Amino acid sequence: MGGAKSTTTVDMSNTYLQWAKNNLALNTHSGEHTFIQADCLEWLANQASQADSQHYDLIFLDPPTFSNSKRMDDVFDIQIDHVQLIKNAVSLLKTGGILYFSTNFRRFKMDYEALSGYDVEDMTAKTIPEDFSRNPKIHYCWKIKYDASN
Repeated sequence: MGGAKSTTTVDMSNTYLQWAKNNLALNTHSGEHTFIQADCLEWLANQASQADSQHYDLIFLDPPTFSNSKRMDDVFDIQIDHVQLIKNAVSLLKTGGILYFSTNFRRFKMDYEALSGYDVEDMTAKTIPEDFSRNPKIHYCWKIKYDASN
C-alpha cells in the first residue's frame, strides 16, 4: 500500500472486506492489515470520540452515495452526511495527515462553508483517467487537511 507499515479497512460488507483481503494477497503487500466489519459512520464517530483512538497519516474515504442497509440505524445520504463524516475522519489524522475524500454522486456539492476550518483542495481533475476526459463528472475527489491556523 505505497509503503504503508499498516492499514485499516472498515466496511459493512463481508464481501467487500474479502475482496480487499484477496487484493492485498494478490499484490503481495506486506505489513499489518486490519479488517473491520462495521458501519463506517458509527465506527468513525466512535473512534473520533475516544481520546486513545488510533491516528493515521493518510485516510481514503470513498462512501456510497446512499445507503439504507438493514445493518444501519439511519439512512445515509452523502450530500447530507458528508460534513460530519469528513470531520470525524479528519479528527483521526496525525498532525500533517491527509484525508482523500471521493464520491461518485454526480450532483454532489461540497459544503465548503461548513468545512471552513479545513484546507480543502479539489483534486478531481487530477484523478479522472484519460478514458473519461470527455465526461469528467464520473466522480469528485478532494484532499483535506486540518487547518491549525483557523
